[in-house]
This record gives sequence, structure tokens and C-alpha cells, in this order.
Amino acid sequence: MLYLQILYSFTSDDITTTIIPITLFAVVAGPLCNLHRCSHVVFWIWLHLLHFNVANQIIDPQEDGKNKSSRPIPAGLISLEDAVVLRWALIPICLVISACYSSQVFGLSFVLMLFIIFYNELKAHEHWISKNFITAVGYACFEIGSTLIAGKDMSRLEPTAISAICLSLAVFTSTLHAQDFKDVEGDRLIGRQTLPIAFPNLARASMLVALPLWSICLSRVWGMNTLCTLAFTGYAAMVGLRFMTCKTSRAARMSCKLYSVSEVL
Repeated sequence: MLYLQILYSFTSDDITTTIIPITLFAVVAGPLCNLHRCSHVVFWIWLHLLHFNVANQIIDPQEDGKNKSSRPIPAGLISLEDAVVLRWALIPICLVISACYSSQVFGLSFVLMLFIIFYNELKAHEHWISKNFITAVGYACFEIGSTLIAGKDMSRLEPTAISAICLSLAVFTSTLHAQDFKDVEGDRLIGRQTLPIAFPNLARASMLVALPLWSICLSRVWGMNTLCTLAFTGYAAMVGLRFMTCKTSRAARMSCKLYSVSEVL
């Protein structure tokens, strides 16, 4: 039971911001061929998220000690040495399980493995340009892999799914710094240059502008009626305004969760 608690604690903070949004995306974009396949989608996302999080959290435990002391390594649930072993053991586990679905899913798992190494061991996370690029591509891999598993044919995507993934990638690339506001204190401590640190005013203003504009654009692309468009855009504007006006770490965490909901919508 302790082992399950440790594995869960590596990903617990990302359930509402990553696992649920990507699962819902895959279910709709796939579309989901049967209810049983949903558990496979959730497991595949969780397993690869676990791989990323363990790899990320062993790089600089000092950041977690300052920013997120409840995480398993600073909380003493697992030693750094054991976490390193787990990090490298997860590579073959992810690859083998992905290969059981299709060669395409295996390929995505392999690409994710390379980007995880680039992001962490090769320190792409230290500058906002490389960090945002790797995060956006990695997020797209999560969406493609989970959508393939959800669909009837796990070797190809439906045209609608391809369009949805391309649009999601565009939205995420231009707004993903929303996730960095809550970590500003810890990132500044270790010298990481995220967009909210390098250009704080621009980063906040971009959320207020980009979220409503993307909402209007997506509403037109998917042919939403006027009422849904107003609700969608109004929610996005509210989230963008929160990023502009609510600047504490606690407020940033809530804004990030609300941003994740807007990604699902």
C-alpha cells in the first residue's frame, strides 16, 4: 500500500490539471469506442505522467523543498536514490505497455522518453523558450497517444481528432506559461527563467488577451451557437483577468486549475 501511495503522490497534483483534461479530450476526439477503453486511456496518461514527474523531481529536490514540500522526495516517502532507480525503470515499462496498443502509440512513448531526457537531464527546463517548446510538444504527444487508445483504430487518428490536436497545440503553446505563475518563487530560487519571471507584465497581459481570443476562434471553428460562445468567452476572460489581478501563489494555483478547465472546454 505504501508503494501505491508513493506512486500516487508523484502525480496527485496533476490529476485536475493534466489527467482529467487530456482524458476528456481523448474521449471526445477519439471518439471513445467503448467504455472499457477509458480505463486504458487514463492508465496510459497516468503512467507517462508518472515517468515525467519522477524524472523532473529528481533533478533538483531543492526546488520541491521550497515550492512543494509535500512531494514524495522532500516529504521523505522515498529516497532520492530509489527515485532515480524508479525513473529509469519506468522507461521500459512505458515502452512495453505502449507497444501492446500499437506501433504508433509505442512511437509516441519513445518520443516522450526523448523529450523527458531533453527537458530534465539536458536542462531544457531552465529557459522559458526551450521549456515551453518541449512542454507543448510533450502535451501534444499525450493527446495523440491517449486519443489513439480511445479510438476504434489505434493505428490512426480521425480527421476531426487531427484538427482538434492541432488547435489544442496552438492554444497550449501560446498560453502554457499559465502553469508557471504558481511556481515563481521556487523557480526564481534555482535560477530558472520562466516567462512570468523574465517578462512578468507581458506574461500576465498575454493571458487576458489570448484566452478570450482563442475562445472566440474555437467557437467559430466548431460552429458553437451564440449563447455557448458568450459563456465560453466570458469564462476565458474571467480566468485571464484572474491572472492579471490575483498575484499570490495561492491565487495562482487556483487560476491554473481554472485554466485547465478552460482547456477542456
